[in-house]
Amino acid sequence: MTTAITRKIDISGNLLKYIAILAMFFDHFVSVFVCQPDITGSLLRVPGRLTAPIMCYLIAEGFYYTSNLRRYTKRLFLFALISHFPYVWYFNLPWWRATSVMWSLTLGLLALAIVKRGSGPLWSKPICVGVCCLLAYTADWNFIAVLWILFFGLYRGDFKKQMLSFSIIGLFLYIFPTILRSGILSAYAFGIFLVIPLFFFLSRKTREKK
Repeated sequence: MTTAITRKIDISGNLLKYIAILAMFFDHFVSVFVCQPDITGSLLRVPGRLTAPIMCYLIAEGFYYTSNLRRYTKRLFLFALISHFPYVWYFNLPWWRATSVMWSLTLGLLALAIVKRGSGPLWSKPICVGVCCLLAYTADWNFIAVLWILFFGLYRGDFKKQMLSFSIIGLFLYIFPTILRSGILSAYAFGIFLVIPLFFFLSRKTREKK
């Protein structure tokens, strides 16, 4: 029975994109027009936690599917530049203090490219990844996004290792720090784990095609 139900569920990369966009729109709407400092406001923030992990997963997948990595990276960098000033204007921040998640995604792709395709000595690759993490520090989702993209890409084809690394990074670099900093109402951060079933069905579909 479970197998039959599983086979009926079909998750595609495009559907994941739509889910990420809708979750992001809903989260922004809630944070601006609805959000309140209580349990209801916290629960309403849960769906928005889907967006960043999905974006990171799709960037890592894009690394393997693109026919032109340089063009792919340039396109992400261009979007990072375009989104930067609207981001700082919206949050009323100095232009140098923060930037959007697009910068983190670009650096995550760069880190994955260095590790997988870099021609330098092996010892230099962790250093380069560390530099990418440092450069992403002021961006939305900062080095968390960089590491998610890196490990989604490194463990592509091994769903258990992908989700284990995703969970460890999410728990220790995002969920625990967020709750310690902002209190128990920030427990909505656990919403990132809602992406795991989505990734499972997408990875299952990919395996069936092989």
